[in-house]
Amino acid sequence: MSDSVNTPESPQPPLTPDGEHPDHAPGVSIRHTRAKGEPRFPDGPKADPAGSHFERRIRSFQPRRSRVTAGQADALQRLWPKWGLDIDGHQRLDLAELFGNDNPVVLEIGFGMGEATAQMAAADPRTNILAVDVHTPGQGNLLNLADRDGMSNIRVANGDAIILLREMLAPDSLDGLRVYFPDPWPKKRHHKRRLIQPDFLTLAATRIKPGGTVHCATDWEPYAEQMLEVLTAHPDFENTQADGGFAPRPDFRPLTRFEGQGLDKGHVVNDLLFRRVQHVEQPPAGA
Repeated sequence: MSDSVNTPESPQPPLTPDGEHPDHAPGVSIRHTRAKGEPRFPDGPKADPAGSHFERRIRSFQPRRSRVTAGQADALQRLWPKWGLDIDGHQRLDLAELFGNDNPVVLEIGFGMGEATAQMAAADPRTNILAVDVHTPGQGNLLNLADRDGMSNIRVANGDAIILLREMLAPDSLDGLRVYFPDPWPKKRHHKRRLIQPDFLTLAATRIKPGGTVHCATDWEPYAEQMLEVLTAHPDFENTQADGGFAPRPDFRPLTRFEGQGLDKGHVVNDLLFRRVQHVEQPPAGA
């Protein structure tokens, strides 16, 4: 692996309104040579926050390395200590302290480049969004969008969402879960890597308050059918649709560029909206 990394040189000129350096071509990374062992972003997200051998488990994601623009790198350096979080699995989060308020918190797993997340945060500033991804350019882009538009209701988490749910979030601490366009793992032998599985839903149910929602969307129809089947069969969730099928796209979920490209190709996008149910304990027989 090359020691050449995508981090900005110092000092840096002021950024343009779009978050780029004025003398930097959009989409082209700024590179410099770092010393051996020097972290990619000294004040930014860690490369492997929970440790490579935290556990042995089939993962639903693959970390992607791609070029980081100057604006994204600048946002990671400046804003990660303020709005970023490494999922290390060693601490229980106080979400009210993390966001600085007691507003409802929705967990979004896999936000891509963050445009839809930023739009939802701007449209609903009284809902906090804890957005998880492992894609460094997307992390930087979302931080940049939040900073540019003055949105303080976004926190960006780096790492494995399973570890976050299991080790770092308290029971009934979330008001919702969003999983938009997860990797469909289309090959049959890879289906076990899909995120929406019974075990994942059982874990998520312990962290979502009764009445909270799980909202999934995908343009891969076989995965949509599997999601519907798995969610319908799970005892902790109920479909919000009376007919037990897919939901219309809610107004609060923006039509993303990625989704628009899929629609132009004839893809069918399906939304699923399920609600966490409140189980009522039955008195013992004869009581």
